[in-house]
This record gives sequence, C-alpha cells and structure tokens, in this order.
Amino acid sequence: MSIQTNLTQVIENIHNAVHKRSKTLINESKYVKLVAVTKNHDVAAIQEAVAAGVLAIGENRIQEAAKKAQIIQKQVEWHLIGHLQTNKVRQAVQLFDLIHSVDSKKVALEIDRIAGTLGKRQDILIQVNMADEDTKFGIASKDTLTLAKCISNLEHVRLCGAMTIAPFYDNAEQARPLFRNMYQLFMELKDMNLANTKIEWLSMGMTNDYIVGVEEGANLVRIGTGIFGQRQY
Repeated sequence: MSIQTNLTQVIENIHNAVHKRSKTLINESKYVKLVAVTKNHDVAAIQEAVAAGVLAIGENRIQEAAKKAQIIQKQVEWHLIGHLQTNKVRQAVQLFDLIHSVDSKKVALEIDRIAGTLGKRQDILIQVNMADEDTKFGIASKDTLTLAKCISNLEHVRLCGAMTIAPFYDNAEQARPLFRNMYQLFMELKDMNLANTKIEWLSMGMTNDYIVGVEEGANLVRIGTGIFGQRQY
C-alpha cells in the first residue's frame, strides 16, 4: 500500500470517527489535526507524505528531526512527541512548533528560560500519564491542573492543551475509558480559563487506537505505522 493510499484511509477513518462521537461531544469542532510520525522513516517517505497533503510531522528524537528538517524544503509544522530532557530543551525550542511532552515544572521552566533567550513563545502540551504506568512518562492526572496553573504564569510558554498515550491493547476498545477520562480532564483544563493559555488541542490516539481516541474527543492524533507502514530499523 502506498503512503497516499494509507493516508486517504486514515483521513476517512478520522472523518467517520468524528461522526460517531457521542451526543455529549456534539458541539466539539469536527476538525482533527493529523500529525504524521516519521520516527525511523527516511526523508523520501516524508517528502512523499508531504506531497500527499501532510501538514504536520511528529518526531520522537530531536537529533533525528533536526537532520530531516534540514532536507525537507516544503513548509510543515514540526511536533515533538517524545520525552524531553532539560539538556535538550534549547534544540527543541529552536526546532519544534509544538512540544507535546511537557510533564514537569522543571521542564516548563527551562523551556520558558530558553524561549526567552531566543525571542520565542513556545507552544506546549502537558503530557498526562492517565494509566499511571511506571514505564511511561507523563504527569499524574491529579497533578495536571496544578502544573497548568504554574505554566500559565510563564512569559515565554503558551499552554495549548494536553496529550496522553494509552497502553498498547490488543483491542483498542479497552482504551475507551481512559480516553473518556482524559477528555474530561481536558475540559476541566479548558474551563479554568487560565491567563496566557490557548487550550485547544487534545492529543490522544496513535495507529492502534486513534479511531477510539477521535470518537472520545481527540482533535490531534499521531499516526506513524498507519501512514508509513512498519518502521525501518
């Protein structure tokens, strides 16, 4: 299957999932942003995806993204979806339009400091570990709103929403309760009406479970294998 064919199928699946949303989400925007995750895929594959209409690229590793960004000529958004360490913040702020993976006050403060030196206001999402998995990064759901209040006081950071990664289930339906709870947390975050924020993105769903994620209110999904096929190691 070609990248174009896969992309067409993913977009159709997203469209169908939006129309299956429950009545409680009926007033939500029908727009869902697709981030094509290019980890371990080469530049030629990315160029093919961009030519097919992809507008946003997601990368897990900063160095891999930096090399690809030098080659990709067409303008796209760059999203960091992998864990961010404080010693990598400068590179991340220089490169990425949206950082999905802020999970501590320490990282947020460092982003604010670096963005200030670069004359930039960095858009970020809070990564939430909704499943409380020891193997995953992310702040505990109970601490999310407190971190959001802290971030709202930063001059060079703009909080734009939240992200979560569900456990890998054999049946994506198992992720539905987690996604539903994440949507409720996102709405609580939105309802806080914090200064210096623009709460608009709920990043929720990957190749295995994005259809359920969209049905439960995600408006930003991160798809790699579903577009590019299996990763090239």
